[in-house]
Amino acid sequence: MESWPWPSGGAWLLVAARALLQLLRADLRLGCPLLAALVLLAALDWLCQRLLPPLAALVVLAATGWIVLSRLARPQRLPVATRAVLITGCDSGFGNATAKKLDTMGFTVLATVLDLNSPGALELRACCSSRLKLLQMDLTKPADISRVLEFTKVHTASTGLWGLVNNAGQNIFVADAELCPVATFRTCMEVNFFGALEMTKGLLPLLRRSSGRIVTVSSPAGDMPFPCLAAYGTSKAALTLLMGNFSCELLPWGVKVSIIQPACFKTESVKDVHRWEERKQQLLATLPGELLQAYGEDYIEHLNRQFLHSLSQALPDLSPVVDAITDALLAAQPRRRYYPGHGLGLIYFIHYYLPEGLRQRFLQSFFISPSVPRALQAGQPGLTSAQDIAQDQGPRPDPSPTAQ
Repeated sequence: MESWPWPSGGAWLLVAARALLQLLRADLRLGCPLLAALVLLAALDWLCQRLLPPLAALVVLAATGWIVLSRLARPQRLPVATRAVLITGCDSGFGNATAKKLDTMGFTVLATVLDLNSPGALELRACCSSRLKLLQMDLTKPADISRVLEFTKVHTASTGLWGLVNNAGQNIFVADAELCPVATFRTCMEVNFFGALEMTKGLLPLLRRSSGRIVTVSSPAGDMPFPCLAAYGTSKAALTLLMGNFSCELLPWGVKVSIIQPACFKTESVKDVHRWEERKQQLLATLPGELLQAYGEDYIEHLNRQFLHSLSQALPDLSPVVDAITDALLAAQPRRRYYPGHGLGLIYFIHYYLPEGLRQRFLQSFFISPSVPRALQAGQPGLTSAQDIAQDQGPRPDPSPTAQ
């Protein structure tokens, strides 16, 4: 049987030399991952010396070292220079923290806020340089979007626009999809999807000219069905798919698109327990009688308690998300997806590789485990029709139009 041609000794040495040279040039940080990699390479060296010819052992060791250590090396960064970046949703959270960091690094930052007098906006005005410009914008108002787009075009005429960070987002109610008013789905789509779409399309002429970056903060809730986040998750799923399309379509222009899928972090909206309590009361006040009778107030109270408990486990340090956004803006070869935060690898592994029943059970135990609706509890009379419920409850005023 004829064997495959094997490279000569000179070719092996050339491959090994190139790999070793790249390893020597790598910018590595001393820490546990690097020490573990060195131990692994030492063990591999011991095995190769006993099982392979010297040249083959050298090549295997060099190739493995290049693969392992290149994963630990700091990515090559582009200089900040005079780059300008627009960030949406800087009143608080990721947007606020990112605006402060990029300003410190020397970027020209255009930071949009919902309210120019909000605590976050006042903080940015006080602690950042004159390069940072605050712009008021509500993503549900076309006039605000048009004004920001026009200001950006004028303000970056000399330097160009390097990056857009689609960070602004909204989640309103935490409840089953049937319990959420249709207006909630529309509002989430307006802010989380259509707002980002309008900003991206409006700034693409500038980004194509600079071969710049689009960085979008999405959510794992757009990749998998987290309980009680249907409106929010649906809008984030649409946003993630849209950015995937942009990523492919803008390759010829040199525009790189990255999606940030963060774990749960303690942003201001997450920490605001009073706001979530108000929204729960708003949901109960506007819920049609039929649904309130079928599910029961206790069911919604239970969802809210479980949700607040999961938020109490949120990560307090926002820097992993800020670092991911910064890397997506400045890395010579940014990733298409970033997953900052602990535990996301396990969640995605379970979602993609385990049976559906186990996936659902895991998400419920990890996030929200719904209780049994009132109509399905033992000893409760069966619900025969909406008319029966209406007769049982008597007249009930129509819900507010804003809750439809």
